[in-house]
Amino acid sequence: MFARLFTDHPRVVGETYFEHMAASFTIGARLALAASKCVVHGFVPGLCKTAGSDAILKLHGEVSPRRFDQPTL
Repeated sequence: MFARLFTDHPRVVGETYFEHMAASFTIGARLALAASKCVVHGFVPGLCKTAGSDAILKLHGEVSPRRFDQPTL
């Protein structure tokens, strides 16, 4: 059970647990920044016009090649 939750997935994508943690935190931080820009855009439509879609497209391009056919929890 421990391996399934903590080490199997990082191993499949070629990372250690801590490398995977760092990559996940980095992606999460980038998504949080994009989300905050979307909120700003909601209040002031003239600001951050493409920040959300730009972040999504960039992250998709970086993350999708790393994906493997794996079940999720």
